Amino acid sequence: MTRVALLCLALTCPAGAVELPSGQVYVLGEVHDNPAHHAAQGALIEQIAPTAVVFEMLDPEQAARLGPDRPRDPQALDALLGWSEAGWPDIAIYMPVFDAIGVPVLGAAGEAGDLSAYGLDMPLPETEQATREALQADAHCGVLPAELLPQFVARQRAVDARLAARTLDALDRFGAPVVLIAGNGHARADWGVPAAIARVRPGIEVVAVVQGEEGSVPPGGDVVLDAPAPADRPDPCDAFR
Repeated sequence: MTRVALLCLALTCPAGAVELPSGQVYVLGEVHDNPAHHAAQGALIEQIAPTAVVFEMLDPEQAARLGPDRPRDPQALDALLGWSEAGWPDIAIYMPVFDAIGVPVLGAAGEAGDLSAYGLDMPLPETEQATREALQADAHCGVLPAELLPQFVARQRAVDARLAARTLDALDRFGAPVVLIAGNGHARADWGVPAAIARVRPGIEVVAVVQGEEGSVPPGGDVVLDAPAPADRPDPCDAFR
């Protein structure tokens, strides 16, 4: 599958600006607090016209509250979903995503049943394990004890499997195409949700969209977008200090 680079420098990425590969599942990655990424996701949803949209950020019970008459006001939607209580960035920056959705919304958080088919008990290749541990160390500002890093990698693998399982459930229920909204780490094709889906359902066509900032783009995308970083983002390591 060909990777496509597109530079999105505005807070909108016009629908049709990206020539998406054909797919049954589209995993639309993001940096969670970047408004431009959610504007791009909203435009891509309009372009894809999915049968259902799955959210990393919601569990099934939360998603079930989102009927056709769901609130269009960010504060009301936040209250309905308990969004900010879960620690996600301001729901207002996600409104381009919600506004673009006219189909069922499904949640991928919480328990997902039997995930044994995803090989979570099998060790990763040494190089991949080391790379993943290094990424976890960086993501936690170097404060995690080295002996905990394998546990964090295992947890990431489990989340990828759960997101894959919930996305495949949506595909079986509603047909193709289905969209998953998730962080860039889950969207990467080489070892994120697309790889988990390929392990259990290798015939499914999955398109991974990842989004970078200021020319620094994450790996593993079939489609790669770039956008400005938010101007007022605090240092994420302050919380660890």
